[in-house]
Amino acid sequence: MPDKFPQELLLQRNTEAYEKWDEAYEEDYFDAPAKSKPKPKKKERTVAGVVVRARGHHYDVSTSDDRLISCRVRGRMLQERTKDLTLIAVGDRVQVVLEGKRKGLIDSVEERDSTLSRQLPGSNRPAEDVIVANPDQVLIVFSVRDPEPHLRMLDRFLVIAEANELPALIVVNKIDLTGLDAAREKFLLYEELGYPLLYVSATERFEALPGERTAGFAQSSPFEHLRRLLTDKLTVVTGPSGVGKSALINAIHPHLNLRVGTLRNFEGKGRHTTRNAQLFRLPLGDATFIADTPGIRELGLYELDPGSLGFYYVDLKPFVNDCHFPNCTHDHEPECAVRQAAQEGKVSSQRYDSYVRLLNGESFQLEEW
Repeated sequence: MPDKFPQELLLQRNTEAYEKWDEAYEEDYFDAPAKSKPKPKKKERTVAGVVVRARGHHYDVSTSDDRLISCRVRGRMLQERTKDLTLIAVGDRVQVVLEGKRKGLIDSVEERDSTLSRQLPGSNRPAEDVIVANPDQVLIVFSVRDPEPHLRMLDRFLVIAEANELPALIVVNKIDLTGLDAAREKFLLYEELGYPLLYVSATERFEALPGERTAGFAQSSPFEHLRRLLTDKLTVVTGPSGVGKSALINAIHPHLNLRVGTLRNFEGKGRHTTRNAQLFRLPLGDATFIADTPGIRELGLYELDPGSLGFYYVDLKPFVNDCHFPNCTHDHEPECAVRQAAQEGKVSSQRYDSYVRLLNGESFQLEEW
């Protein structure tokens, strides 16, 4: 047998035949429909809404067309959560995948513009526990009488609002019991500090701005100014018990029919008070809600550095950076600009006393007053 085939015996490549086969294969392969091409997923129907209530692992979401949808959280979101993050809070703006008419899955949460928060209970490191997401303002209700106003408690509410960077509005109720002038005399200091004030009577359906002079309590359009302040905003309504918060909201929107005591105060009577908040929609625009926040003893204050408290008193704030010591508590240190301002009358002695008492841990349990 020869070592190799003679060159003339090797099959010659039919170049023309190969080229024809390549062209036919190419046309057949690229023009034929793909048998394994995946079918497109059915597009899920979503709707925008606001979380108005948390019930364990379920959330009630109010949609713009005034439907209430009971929702669970999508598994993907649960896997992405971290220990330092409140995944879903009352007030969150969410996208919901509908599962029928009244049920759904929370698919995403919009970035929050603001929060009303506290330090996460049981955590030794900074961790935010969001009570209400996206609040626009805090409406603090006090009465001019029955119960008598305790202004150091009002200062505490204002500090909570300032610490959470939320505008604060003060509403003084029950002015039908004393008259407008007597009510203004009690709260004049807060007018001078620049806080917006409104004097009202929930029972007489009457309101007055500072400086207004009115004849009697009759009004053709009751609470016109208060309605404007609430329209298209999420407002946290708070204040001591018995001041008429629920009566005031019922006077604005009678069909809401809140039970007396429903709108609660920031102050709790124990560390185990429930913290679940709830939103109520008012018919003053699609984005108008009031938030009912249960009493929370720790809210906003217990984790504050004593050296920071002065920044949350708007009248002390201009002086805190002028103290000799950078960590001055404005209580006993020498060369303290805040104490000097109080001595010279540039800061109200009433407010400075309030600051010192709060700095030293004064309790505000209602039964103690």
